[in-house]
Amino acid sequence: MGRKGVGKLAALSISENVEIHTIKHGEKSGFVLSRHVNEDKLLKAIPEDQISFTNIKDNGTSIIMRSPQYKLHKTLEAISNNLLKIFPLVDRDFRIHIKRGAKSRTIDSFEKEIIKDLGGLIILGNEFEYLAKHFNSQLKNGDELQDQLLKINKAHQIPLTLKTRAGEVEPFDLEIVGWIGGYRSTRGRKVDKSDFPDNFLSLLSNKKLGEFNILEAVGKNALNEVYIVGQLHVDLFEETTLPDIALSNRQGYKTDDERYQAVIDYVRDDLLPKAIALRVKYAALNKEQRDKDKNKKALEREAKLRQNIETFKNKASSSAAKRLTSDQIENNIDPAKIQEAVLQAINTSLPDLGIKSKIDETKRKILLSHTKADKPACDFIHHLLLHNNVPASHIIYTNCDNEESRIPETIPATDIFDYLRSFFVESYSTQKIHVIYVTSEDMSKSWGAVSEVGAGWITQQDHDIININKFTPKAPLNVSAEWASLDKDDEVINIEALEADKIAGKIIKICTHLGYTSKSKEEVLEEINRIANVK
Repeated sequence: MGRKGVGKLAALSISENVEIHTIKHGEKSGFVLSRHVNEDKLLKAIPEDQISFTNIKDNGTSIIMRSPQYKLHKTLEAISNNLLKIFPLVDRDFRIHIKRGAKSRTIDSFEKEIIKDLGGLIILGNEFEYLAKHFNSQLKNGDELQDQLLKINKAHQIPLTLKTRAGEVEPFDLEIVGWIGGYRSTRGRKVDKSDFPDNFLSLLSNKKLGEFNILEAVGKNALNEVYIVGQLHVDLFEETTLPDIALSNRQGYKTDDERYQAVIDYVRDDLLPKAIALRVKYAALNKEQRDKDKNKKALEREAKLRQNIETFKNKASSSAAKRLTSDQIENNIDPAKIQEAVLQAINTSLPDLGIKSKIDETKRKILLSHTKADKPACDFIHHLLLHNNVPASHIIYTNCDNEESRIPETIPATDIFDYLRSFFVESYSTQKIHVIYVTSEDMSKSWGAVSEVGAGWITQQDHDIININKFTPKAPLNVSAEWASLDKDDEVINIEALEADKIAGKIIKICTHLGYTSKSKEEVLEEINRIANVK
């Protein structure tokens, strides 16, 4: 892109010959632009009867490259996606028509193609506010969450003092407008290795693409940057009174120019982090909704299963009782007692039916019962479980830094005990939760932690004890079994070698019991030595 538009060399780099067909007020003319100059140094004219148009009627110009030396993608969808990335100002006044064989496609709305796929969006400047109407995070209650995921700001102004081409030093306002956002997902977007990348942050000036992607200059190669896309307009780059900063190939800018450096600093230090934060916020809200839906479906399955089994038990026991009593009526047997005996037999045999696996797969497997004061010790245990192939989503650890192990944010504080209750009470799930009690003096004074101990005892949950600072655990915990101990000094975990061996053994036993592929004891001990002070 040059200051005056697309240069003729750009067309000739694609095709050896380029045909120009023009019509104005019904009058046609045309010529051939070629890499090979005729001896008379004149352009070859195209006869009027050979000048035709597909999408032009009374006025317009058609540029035709009949034998392009670049391979085009097979699908019109991929071609249009790639074109949008280098012609971002597509609208009703500048349309792109794609035709291949009998198939055709017209691109006339950039915002519908890109903005509709974003989960978070920042808009800079009044002229781009119209993009907001095309933004849709597709989250439930999306209108309520709009303010969290859509930010509309004024144009960003940076005052600069620059030397003009005439050698005069004058003040200028560098203004940045445009938009930046994060895709909801990048899955399936790049269908061919030759496609332009989907994550890009372009610089445009005077409605022309100046640099396709500055993400490498402003990013930190972080994972969330793969979702980032945006276009920033900086017209001061093309200010004619200032020196030209475009590179000779017209595909970038001189990196040492003060205007360019000011833009890079702003994007790197301010704009990009905010865009990434919006994408992270979207991901958290999306996960929260998915977890809520998953938990709701699990409860519905459990309720339906419970209803069906109760109906089955009642019908089966009642039918069996009737048959038995009709045969033995002379023995004066009480039908109610027979039905109760049959019902108990059915209850005993229910696990053999294998009807509970669907419920099991959505349930948490491990609960770290603790008090907040013992968080460093719980972090240590949680890390060992993850290290030993237990997914974070299978653990309940209410003070965990990893949101996957915390109680969902959708559960109000007043309902936390109801949430935990669903893992303790008898249900049609064969999988009871395994509780690791992190016991300490602080824990004995915590009503919540003591309640969990009581609930675990009543429902006979499998459990292990890891004790802190030589506290003595008490019944109803299984204090007759050997427990492991560690010392907590602020954030530092100190463990004697024997206790480290016990902890490693417990972690392996728990993981194996719950069906996870456990690492060897040597590997677990090696990790304990790495993250704790083993004496």
